[in-house]
Amino acid sequence: MKIGACLLVLSCVVVSFANAEKHRKELPQEQFKVGVTSRVFHPKVQRNWRGAERQELRVTVWYPAAGNAVETQQVIGPPDAPLFLAGKAQEHAAMAPALEKWPLILLSHGSGGSAMQMAWLGTALARAGFIAAAVNHPGNNALEPYTAEGFMLWWERPTDLSEVLDGMLADPEFGPRIDAGRVGAAGFSIGGYTALALGGARTDISVIVDFCKKQPDATACRVPEMKDMGTPEQMLATARRTSGVSLARSDESYRDPRVHAIFAIAPAVGMTLTPDSLHSMRVPVEIIVGSADPIATPKDNADYIRAHIRGAKETVLPNVVHYTFLDTCTAEGKQKLGVFCEDPPNVDREAVHTQVDEMAVDFFNRALQQSSGFHLKL
Repeated sequence: MKIGACLLVLSCVVVSFANAEKHRKELPQEQFKVGVTSRVFHPKVQRNWRGAERQELRVTVWYPAAGNAVETQQVIGPPDAPLFLAGKAQEHAAMAPALEKWPLILLSHGSGGSAMQMAWLGTALARAGFIAAAVNHPGNNALEPYTAEGFMLWWERPTDLSEVLDGMLADPEFGPRIDAGRVGAAGFSIGGYTALALGGARTDISVIVDFCKKQPDATACRVPEMKDMGTPEQMLATARRTSGVSLARSDESYRDPRVHAIFAIAPAVGMTLTPDSLHSMRVPVEIIVGSADPIATPKDNADYIRAHIRGAKETVLPNVVHYTFLDTCTAEGKQKLGVFCEDPPNVDREAVHTQVDEMAVDFFNRALQQSSGFHLKL
C-alpha cells in the first residue's frame, strides 16, 4: 500500500473511532442490578501467610446481575444488630447477559478491615458494569485474629491481589466473563498503598521505622486498629523473628503488568514509597483523600505520591476524615465503634461515597478503555 493511501486509511479510521467514542460517551451509563458471591482461593505457589489463622484467600465478588435479580440490604455484623450497611445486592444472582466481557477491579481493604468494608465501592462498580473482587488480607482482617506480621509486612498485600487475579481468571464462572486486558485496582488506606504497589511503587520501610522511633505517639504509628497489638517497635521485633525473608525483600517490586489503572483512596504509608519508583510508574493513577484525615495525612501521603507520579490526579475532599471511607454505620455501629463511625458534623458519609463512586467509575471507564487498546492493522 502506498504511503499516501495508508495515511488516508489511517485518518479515516481515527476519525471514525473518535466519532464512535464521542457517541459512546453521549449514551447514558447502563445501570445493572448487583449480585454478590464469594470465592476461596488456595494458591499453589509458596507464599507468606503472615501468621494467619487461615491459609487461604477469601474473596467477596460483586458483579452485574441479571435484570430479575432482587437486591436486599447487605450488612456487616450480627443480623439482628448490624454495625455497617454493605450495599444492596442479591446473593448468588445470575450474571447479567452481555456480548462483551466485563472489566475487573481488584479491591484492597484498609488495615484491620475486611473485604466487605469495600462494599460501598464494589457494589457501585458492579452497578456500572464491572466485576469487583475484594480479598481479606491474611493476618490483617477483621474476620480472624490479627497478627503483628499482618500489620507490618504490608508489601505482601500486593501478592494477595495478584493471586486473586489468577484465581478470578481461572474461575469457571467468572473467568470467561472477564476481559483480561481491562484490569484495575483500588484500595483504601493501606489498601491504597497495595493498589499503588501493583502499579510499580516500591517500599523503603526504614522511612517509617525512623519516623516512628522519633515520634512513637504519632497517629500514623498508632492507628486505632493496632490498639491491642503493642507498639510498632514491638510488632516489628516479632516480624523480624518470624519473617526475616519477607523483610529482606520489602524493597522489591510487586508490580503486576496485568493491572492497568490504580485508584487510591486515602493511601497510607505513602512516605515509604520511593520517589524513583513512583516516577517510573506508567499506569494511570487517581488519588482521593480527605482534607481532615489525621491517619493518612495528605501532606505525607496523597500529596507526596501525586507529586512524584507523572500525570497522577489528586482530589482533596473538604473536611472528610479517614474513616469516612468505611461502609456506612448503623445506629448500633455508631454506638459501639466510636471513631470508625464518626464523621464531622458537615460531612454526609453516604454522599461522600456516592461522589467517590462516580469518580471511580469514570476513571476506570476512561483508563481501562485506553488499556484495552485500539490496534489498527494495515
